[in-house]
Amino acid sequence: RRYGNMAEVHLIGEIVGAEGFPSQNLFCKWGLSVGSAWEVLEGLQEGQTQVDHPQDGEFAKWSHPIGLQGWPKLHFQVWHEDYFGRHEPYGYGFTHVPTVPGIHQLRCCTWKPSGSFKDQFTSFFLGGNPELRNEKTIHTSGDRQRLRTEATGTVIINIGVLLRNFETYGVEVS
Repeated sequence: RRYGNMAEVHLIGEIVGAEGFPSQNLFCKWGLSVGSAWEVLEGLQEGQTQVDHPQDGEFAKWSHPIGLQGWPKLHFQVWHEDYFGRHEPYGYGFTHVPTVPGIHQLRCCTWKPSGSFKDQFTSFFLGGNPELRNEKTIHTSGDRQRLRTEATGTVIINIGVLLRNFETYGVEVS
């Protein structure tokens, strides 16, 4: 299928890692949300990093590559893997991709649902955290505004933004 001279956004970069989470052995699930006005032409729309077991402090290093086409929001889920291989969510977050071409470092602050008193009590003694039922809640505002949440950590992303054929449609980019 040939797209001709349409406006294109190309993203090339990496999910560098994460910091500020309560324990180590973290991995990240990521996704791309482009909305109805855009279409992903190439690249994966979701993926997952490896689990990092850092020995030198609290920074989880992933260096996971990203290569996409489309004007997205990037959304993230940071998960913890315990000693027994069980997984629990540690944070959710999203960030808009910059509209200016160039190389950018993004810091995506994450949050997790607080849950009820019973959920917090269970989490403290048995482990586990409340999970979102619908992953779209991460990057759409409707249901997210009604959640009780608490801040967790930060995901760090290095990304290059390339714009092509925007001038054709009267969009000036700097």
